[in-house]
Amino acid sequence: MVNTAACTESRLEELIDTYDKLIFSICYKLTGDYFISEDLMQETFLAAFQKYDTFDGANEKAWICRIATNKSIDYLRSASSRSVPTEDSFFELAAEQRGSPEEICLEEEIMEQLKKRCGELKPPYDEVARAYYLEELTPKEIAARHKKSVKTIQTQIYRARQMLKKAYGKFR
Repeated sequence: MVNTAACTESRLEELIDTYDKLIFSICYKLTGDYFISEDLMQETFLAAFQKYDTFDGANEKAWICRIATNKSIDYLRSASSRSVPTEDSFFELAAEQRGSPEEICLEEEIMEQLKKRCGELKPPYDEVARAYYLEELTPKEIAARHKKSVKTIQTQIYRARQMLKKAYGKFR
């Protein structure tokens, strides 16, 4: 039994000496990360060592390349669920999504003006305009809320839009 283990260990050394660069390059091409590729290469050889007694010996190179590919794919699948943004990257992303302070201020001012103009419309156009433009509801959602047909709400949105255009024209 000890003899078989020693034979398998020497075979593992041969595998590593023969395929280490190939396995690393496969892992690196799939992940694009040098350090992750080194870890995946080690995992590949460990898996090959553990399963070597079940290997049929047909095509050793293809077998070990398949293990490396599967390890890399498994890593990539799980990497997205493991990624946690750092504080810096989180706030940078949040800032990019919101825009500059001037853009934020301008957007808030525009929304305040829109809210005011919607409030100046006659019923039912005021409610429909607020729901559509400020709450960003779909005509179907507004129709369900007001218990009206979608076509009626679409017509009211169209008319509210025309009234808002007219109101903004007078404002300018």
